[in-house]
Amino acid sequence: MTSRLPPGIEGNLIEYVQGGVGDWLSFDHKRFYTNAFIIQGDKILLGLKKRGFGINKYNGFGGKVEPGETLTEAAIRELKEEADIDAPLEHAGSLLFVTNAVVWAFQIEIFSARSYSGTPTESDEMRPKWFSFASPATCDADAIVPPIPYEMMWDGDAHWLPLLAQGRKFVGRIDSVTQNDGEFAMTRHWFGTVI
Repeated sequence: MTSRLPPGIEGNLIEYVQGGVGDWLSFDHKRFYTNAFIIQGDKILLGLKKRGFGINKYNGFGGKVEPGETLTEAAIRELKEEADIDAPLEHAGSLLFVTNAVVWAFQIEIFSARSYSGTPTESDEMRPKWFSFASPATCDADAIVPPIPYEMMWDGDAHWLPLLAQGRKFVGRIDSVTQNDGEFAMTRHWFGTVI
């Protein structure tokens, strides 16, 4: 068990991986968000963000927790709004994303399900697509399922997404700074698994 958890991270955790340089960034408070993933065998359903924050990146389906909503209710609502599917979502992990661009931190609660109902359908915000945890691409009922496009995802996703696929509960923190082009660059990270 590690005794030096990053600021904002709590729990009975075993360090999985850490890296980066410099001090942890400070934040005044947290704002809560959800992110939901559907996993089937060695495949995961991701969505390409079509507008707003994170445009042109692949991610799970999620967003802000509305007043009066539980985290699970928010995750279910966002999955339905963004991919038009329902799933028995379960809490899988927590991520704290801190940036120098704002004074608050993104507290992102990660949910997953191994089954779903409906047909993943493109919305005005997200374009769903299946990817494979295997590399290179795999074949699935006459269709090629490409490997996860980590190069089109948020920095740090490659560290915790395998834990999600394995069903291991995790907690992580990612600090990033904005660059001249407006993109975020990860400066420091820490991920641990829940004991």
